[in-house]
Amino acid sequence: MQLSHGLHLAYCTNVHRGETWTETFAALERHTLPVRRRVAPGRSYAIGLRLGRRAADELSRPAELAAFRAWLQRHDCYVFTINGFPYGSFHGTRVKEQVYAPDWSMPERVEYTLRLFSLLTELAPAGAAASVSTVPASFKAFVAAEPARRARIFARLTECARGIAELAARTGRDLHLGLEPEPCCEIETTAETVAFFEAWRAAEPAVDREGLLRHVGVNYDCCHLAVEFESAAPALDCLTRAGLRLSKLHLSSALRVTPDAAGRAALAPFAEPVYLHQVIAGDPVTGKVRRRFIDLPDALAEQGPPPAGEEWRVHFHVPLHAAPGEPFRDTRDHLEGALDWLAERPGSCSHLEMETYTWEILPPALRLPVEDQLVREYAWTLDALARRGLASRELAQAAARA
Repeated sequence: MQLSHGLHLAYCTNVHRGETWTETFAALERHTLPVRRRVAPGRSYAIGLRLGRRAADELSRPAELAAFRAWLQRHDCYVFTINGFPYGSFHGTRVKEQVYAPDWSMPERVEYTLRLFSLLTELAPAGAAASVSTVPASFKAFVAAEPARRARIFARLTECARGIAELAARTGRDLHLGLEPEPCCEIETTAETVAFFEAWRAAEPAVDREGLLRHVGVNYDCCHLAVEFESAAPALDCLTRAGLRLSKLHLSSALRVTPDAAGRAALAPFAEPVYLHQVIAGDPVTGKVRRRFIDLPDALAEQGPPPAGEEWRVHFHVPLHAAPGEPFRDTRDHLEGALDWLAERPGSCSHLEMETYTWEILPPALRLPVEDQLVREYAWTLDALARRGLASRELAQAAARA
């Protein structure tokens, strides 16, 4: 939905199963429309669409695309952003590190991403900016095993950026791609993100010569950077000082816990076989990172007591509307810090997306019916935005009553 200062807010439909377009569209009718009726009656409603490669190809068929455009018009909905991070299956099967494949060294990633932008030019409202979020270049282990991959990543990004720029010029639209820093990936911290873009510019002079940074920037996921023990305002300042575009803000929250016996026992139900749950161990006072674990079972297998004062932050997206309960804490303070920063600079980023995709794998005590979870996340988020002058109080109150 459109908010104050030209902001757009949606929830990401990657919370729902759907690898084909038929499955994706069925989830929109089964889940998205009921949420839409509860939180945005009588006003246009934004959809943050997740399309894997197969669904994107199927939606690109003229008849399917025309039917979906008619559906959007009929229900007064619009698409302004697409999650183009997972290329293949994302629910119900082992994903883990394969969520980053194909990475940005592969031509398939370029072709898929340009397909998503082509769809956006048909789906986004006339004159509206449109964004795609994508993988953080690669998984660190992929590049470590094949260092030459990094040069190919730079070349493919340049190829894609040119394609986006050409499409933007042809359609008169503001189109932008956001690389999404994530723990244990080629770009995971703010400093690594800035260094990556500097290395890309050095390796590919066309980036500056052709103004391609207008079309490729950063998708800032609050969960991911909080897991890295970063603070939102300094991180966002660093990115913007480096001249990087903030393509989108993912409004998300991670698990925090003291890794004593009780904390580790409580974490056990979160160790599941589908997604990668990176764990960063550090000092919550100083923000100093001590060590990293690629997945939660690796951290839980560690023997011996933790260092004094250590905290674990776990890449596990937890609902925004409620604390996870003892012995856990969450990282909504990082998210609130990002919103504080945005309130002072409302023109810095116009695309906001709630992204709690873990509904199917949440422990039962944290799981509501998915529509209820989404409605409560809207209520929490709209209240947080309204308190900062980024959304109307009326809109927040309507969501709270839904």
